[in-house]
Amino acid sequence: MTSVPSKLYSDDVSLLVVLLDTNPFFWTASSSLSFSQFLSHVLAFVNSILLLNQLNQVVVIASGYNTCDYIYDSSSDASQLGSENGRIPSLYSNLLQKLEEFMIKDEKLGKEQSQRAIKSSLLSGSLSMALCYIQRVFRSGPLHPQPRILCLQGSPDGPEQYVAVMNAIFSAQRSMVPIDSCYVGAHNSAFLQQASYITGGVYVKPQHLDGLFQYLTTVFATDLHSRSFIQLPRPAGVDFRASCFCHKTTIDMGYICSVCLSIFCNHHKKCSTCGSVFGQAQSDTSSTSDLKRKAPET
Repeated sequence: MTSVPSKLYSDDVSLLVVLLDTNPFFWTASSSLSFSQFLSHVLAFVNSILLLNQLNQVVVIASGYNTCDYIYDSSSDASQLGSENGRIPSLYSNLLQKLEEFMIKDEKLGKEQSQRAIKSSLLSGSLSMALCYIQRVFRSGPLHPQPRILCLQGSPDGPEQYVAVMNAIFSAQRSMVPIDSCYVGAHNSAFLQQASYITGGVYVKPQHLDGLFQYLTTVFATDLHSRSFIQLPRPAGVDFRASCFCHKTTIDMGYICSVCLSIFCNHHKKCSTCGSVFGQAQSDTSSTSDLKRKAPET
């Protein structure tokens, strides 16, 4: 059976790219929700997205602490949807197998780089892979499903990824791809708050993780066209603090290079990024997101 051509796609057809946090440092320390429970909620949510519209497409990218990779694409697994009466074990057997292989590979890389274990997951890499996939869909034809990214994250932010994450956020903004965020960690994620705010997505931190599936279906299952008719939750506040380029730490006040917009916690004679001579002006880093927003245009 041939697939339905993209010419028939309408405004309620979604391409959902799910970024799945598989960082073992977080899940082994999490007491409120185990990874197996988290995965069961996610699989049920993915299944509901595919049931809403037969043209919907779901791509899952696993994000570890050393690497990230594609582990599921509903368009390539469409031929298996009719096996075993369409039960979830047959639908996602390929996903679970690839997820297991990915986590083994990620753990192996962690042992090889054990001298400095990174506690945060590779959010910047998974965002870049999601945007690359969406760009490939954009170039496949004049009509395509409405793309969006959903970050299912629990690991804390990695300040060393600040530049790469912000570049991915502005790329998504320019491509008009909203980044939704569902954060299940103990504290809010400044990266995901900024990503959802800048791209027009939705940021949610569930209060009761036992009902994670309900949060996912009621907030993130709606397509972009339907969002204009419903009231979605809005974050109470967004943390716009940036990470300095020199020590990779989150700062409230810092120095910004007027040429390349690099951020530093201490004054230097020259910018280590572009080599320009530093001035004496000190800037509040709470406004660096507005300055960074102009960076892709220069």
